[in-house]
Parts: sequence; C-alpha cells; structure tokens
Amino acid sequence: MAWSPSVFPPVTVARAESTSARPSGATGYRSDLDGLRGLAIGLVVVFHVWFGRVSGGVDVFLVLSGFFFTGLLLRRAESGEIGWAWQVVRRTARRLVPAMAVVLAGVVVATMLMLPYTQWSDVATQTLASLLFAQNWELALSWADYLAADPSVSPLQHLWSMSVQGQFYVLVLLVVAVCARSARVRPYVGVIVIAAAAASFVYAGRGVATQQGWNYYDTFARGWELLAGAALAVVAPYLSLPRWLRGPAAVFGIAGVVLCGWVIADGANRFPGPAALLPVCAAAAVIMSVSNVAPGEWGAANRLLAHPAMRWLGDIAYPLYLWHWPILIFFLTERDSAGVDLLGGVGVIAVSLAVAWLTHQWIELPLREKRSRPGVFVRRLVLTTVSMLVAAVVTVAAVWQFAVGHASPPRTAELAVNEYPGAEALAGNASTPDAPMRPTVLDAGDDLPPPTLDGCIADWNTRAVITCTYGDPDAERTIAMAGSSHVEHWLPALQVLATQHSFRIQVYLKMGCPLTLAEDATYAGESIPDCRDWSREVVERLAADRPDWVFTIGTRPRDAGGDETPPEYLDVWSALSAHGLNVVTMRDTPWLRRDSGRYRATDCLAAGGDRISCGMRRTDALAPVSPQLEPASRFPSIFPIDLSDAVCTPTVCAVVEGNILVYHDEHHLTATYARSLAGPLGRTLGPVLGWW
Repeated sequence: MAWSPSVFPPVTVARAESTSARPSGATGYRSDLDGLRGLAIGLVVVFHVWFGRVSGGVDVFLVLSGFFFTGLLLRRAESGEIGWAWQVVRRTARRLVPAMAVVLAGVVVATMLMLPYTQWSDVATQTLASLLFAQNWELALSWADYLAADPSVSPLQHLWSMSVQGQFYVLVLLVVAVCARSARVRPYVGVIVIAAAAASFVYAGRGVATQQGWNYYDTFARGWELLAGAALAVVAPYLSLPRWLRGPAAVFGIAGVVLCGWVIADGANRFPGPAALLPVCAAAAVIMSVSNVAPGEWGAANRLLAHPAMRWLGDIAYPLYLWHWPILIFFLTERDSAGVDLLGGVGVIAVSLAVAWLTHQWIELPLREKRSRPGVFVRRLVLTTVSMLVAAVVTVAAVWQFAVGHASPPRTAELAVNEYPGAEALAGNASTPDAPMRPTVLDAGDDLPPPTLDGCIADWNTRAVITCTYGDPDAERTIAMAGSSHVEHWLPALQVLATQHSFRIQVYLKMGCPLTLAEDATYAGESIPDCRDWSREVVERLAADRPDWVFTIGTRPRDAGGDETPPEYLDVWSALSAHGLNVVTMRDTPWLRRDSGRYRATDCLAAGGDRISCGMRRTDALAPVSPQLEPASRFPSIFPIDLSDAVCTPTVCAVVEGNILVYHDEHHLTATYARSLAGPLGRTLGPVLGWW
C-alpha cells in the first residue's frame, strides 16, 4: 500500500465542558466547539478513507487540545484547591488510557490473525511505544533510519499524535504547577507559552526545509499549535470580539477548516510549518468568535456547529479517531488493495462509527458516572477490564519481542557455496540443491552491509560526510563507493574482490541520497536539501582524494514501471569527469512494487507466497535496455555495468535465488546475496578496471 505515514492527525481528548475561561456572569459552555471537533474528525476520516491526504484536522485538534487542557489547569490552579494537579492527572488518564487500551487489544488480535508474522515485531514495538506515549519518536526514528521503515502502513501509526499530546500535557502541567506558587499564575504562564510557541514555530519552519520526515512527528515542532490554543486559554477571560466581527470570524474559521485540505494539497510536506497557520488560525477564529458570549447571542455559524448531530460526532471523536485508521488498514489488507472505492469506504466509515459509539457508551461514559452504587460498580468493572487488557497487550508485545530478539540467527556469512550458490545460480548456471532458505524471513532484517552496522553511513539527519575504509587498507589501489544505500549494499561483493585482488574501498554514503547536485533533491516525496549539500561536498572530497575509481549508481526505478537515468545523474557524471575521475555506474537492482506500492519480500513469503509469486516480472522492474548506456556514451570516463542477469531471469525477478533470499526488505539486497554476487561482479569489473 502506498499510504504516506505523514497524513495521520491527532485527536483532542479534552472536552468543552465548562472549560472556556470566562469572567463572572458569562455563559461559558461552548457546545459549538464540540461541533467543531465533530467537523474536524469527520474531515479526517473522509480524507483518510478516500483521499489519503492531510485534511487540516490535525491542527484543529491540537489547538483545541491546548485550549481545553491549559484552561482546565489554570482554573484548577487559581482555585487554590489542594491536590489539583493529581486530580487532573487522574482525570486525563481516565480519558486517554481505557479507550486506547481497547483499541490496542483489538489491533494486537487482528495483527496475529491477518498480518504476516514478519510484521508482528513492528506492531509490538509500536504498541509498547503507544502505551508509553512515545509513538511519535518511534516513527521519527524509523524515518531517520529508512532501513527500518515498513512500506506496509502500521495499524497503529496514527497514535503518534496521542504521544505528542501526552507529552504536551505533562510539560504544561509542570509549568502551571510551578507558576501556581505565585499569585500571578496566569501572566507567568502566558509569558512562557508565548515564548515557547514562537520558538517552536521557528523550529518547525526550519524543519520543513531541512528534515520534514522527522519534523512531522517532532513534539517540539508540533508544540506551537498546541501552545496557540494554550495562549487563547490564558487570555480567554479578557477576550471578547465586537458584535460585528463575531459572525465573520466564525464563518472564516469554519471555511478554513473545511477548505484546508483542498487549499493546501501537500500538507504532509508542509505541516507543521508556516502553512499550518491556516487551520490553526481557523480554529482560533472559531474559539474567539463567541468567547464570553451567551449562546442566545451566537450567530448562525456557531449555532450550526452546536447542532446535535455535530455535537454527537464531537462526543465520539476520540474513539472514532482511534478506531477508524486500524479498521481502514485491516480492510485494505484483507482486500489486498491500496485504495477504497465508494461502497467500501462507506462500509469502513459505518463500522468505525459503530465501534466508536460502543466504545463511548461502554468504556468512556461509565468512567464519568456519578458515585451512585450502580455507577461505582460499572466503573470498577470497566477499570478492571481495561487493566487486564493493558496487562495482556504488554505481555503479548513484550514476549514476542523477547522471543524474536533472542532467537539465534544462522551464520549466513559461512554458508557452503555448493548448497547456497546464490547469484551464481543465475550468472554461472550453478546447481541449486534442496536446502533451507537463508537468511530466514525473521533474520533478513539484520542481514545488513557493514557500513550500516558500523555507523559508516550518514542517516537522514546527518549532514556531515562520514568515511570509512574497507578491503585492504594498505593497498595502493582505491575504489570509492559514493551515494546512497543502493551503493552500500554492493559492498559485501566488493569486499570479497578486495581480499582476492588487494585494493582499498573508501565509502562516502548517505541514506536515501544518490549523488545529486539538484536544488530540489527529494526521497519518497520528501525534500532532503542536506542531500544536495552533502553530495557537493562528496564531489569535492573525491576530487581531493583522487581514488582510482568511483563506484556509484546509474539508474533508478520509474513510478510507471521500468527504470531510468535521470538528468541530475548526468550532472554528477559531468562534475566527476571534469575532475578527471573514472567512474563505474551500476544499474540499480529492481525495487519490489505492486500497483505503485512497495512491499517487503519477507512479508510476502511469510504470508504464504513463494519465490516467484513474491517477485516481479522483469518487464515491470527493468527497461528492455539499460537506460544508462546511451547517456554514458557521451562521457569517456563513465563506465556503465549491469548485473541484472545475476538478480533476474529473462522473465522474472524472484526474491530467492540459489537458496539465498535476495532482499532483506523491499529494495535492498541481503548482505548474504550481495556476497554471492562477487563472482559475477568480478567477471564484469575485471575488464573495466584492468586489475585482474
């Protein structure tokens, strides 16, 4: 499935129950904000089901959450009530944890029934991260190390937003608790909130331009949206718009919320940067429109939001948010589809509404019952059930992680060649006896090339050029490997050749970054300006270090199928040639794709597929003729090579050859298969290098 992890919105958990800070005598219950929450969750669900893009609901929820929670803290702190902070913690935990525990338990069960066991570890990790309110950092780190990123979207990936809010609640609670020691708690909190919001806004704007994949999940980048709501809560007692401005403010706010997803089509690549001002200001406009105004004086827009249908949707917003995403993901998994048609989408929404209402009725409402005897009994029953679910979820997730983490992987580096010919089964016609596949689907994720294991490849957030030496460090001849992880995964093969023929290998590697001088360098739709700057420095370093040969990648896959040599690669070839460097360009290996969505070989095999059915047709993976041949002919110092016949047959690119698993994910070779490519690579490189 080709769903971006950047389109999952958070949900506010605070309700509008008397939380509008107000001067004495004003009617404060904001039922229109219940409706605003309902409108936002409706947009979130619809955009997820049919459009797969950001709706702006994320930002609306964050503003409302910051407004409600900070307002609650300020009123409790100003009341002088003893133990108010602990009461707020208990109240918030009762709202957050029970419904989440039910959803997590449901997802764990569905995962074991519907997903291949190769994905269980990812779900287990994210389950524990969600319970600890650290899911956003788990996803941010997965983006920073894209070898860990799973192209099949997790049914729990949306819970990053709950982690952001949970972390915010802890921080703002501490701030208000400290400021409450003074009689001027509100002014002190206001100064801190405004200063922190300004810093967060600047930080988020910079993150959009430098590391958006991380920025989207970063609590510090998201903070300004929550703090905008917090600032409104601070000034709420003194906030009242002129009568003539109330209606236009509410209309602007509703229009901004509804139209945001259409006006800002690439919100996943721009939020929470300055572009997020539209939904944030829209939510703020609705909050301010009738602040400290009695409902009888509200305009038509606010009355529309306060309609019972909108308020009902707002009441179930939290469980609806929790449920709709996993229901959608499991529906797509069952259908083996990357999209939802009209009827299927209606079904997903109907089921999500039903289970959200049941969760609201049987989990959320009983925990708010008055302390009558039946209410106390039901509350205790719900709390006991939730506690058992939490214990069960933690136990299952931890046991699975422990079992997988302590399994003894086979020593794939010492496989017998006669049993595991690997690439030689294709390139050298070696016989393939019956033997278990190595590495196994569970071990494949750890079958990585040395630079990844040694920290010798720069990750997404590392701008510095990192170099390491492999092969024979004392050799007089040097090959420099420069580019992305698709250059890196050829290192095990070159290491074998370096041992045989005595040469040094110097690596200049960065994740997701083929050498490029383009101003708009991207990976998976995300801007990576560090790649451009890193590439320029690498070219300068190569010109200074003067290796005998530079080894890099000369093609990339096309979204429409096949592969290509893009113009920016030619710019790099020109720059390297201008420095008098000889360059070997390797045709990239096929990326496993179906319907434009990438998939992992290990997941397909674990789900019951075989080496052929989990592979790709060669015509879908590769162009009939290597696209680098023609442009390379214009550069005397560029030498293109192609080992596709050592990975694919004339008709299919299978995922297992010569008893060795070819891919450890959806597009990287296992180190074991790469070592088996040493023979074909040596026979191809020999005439080019002239070293053997």
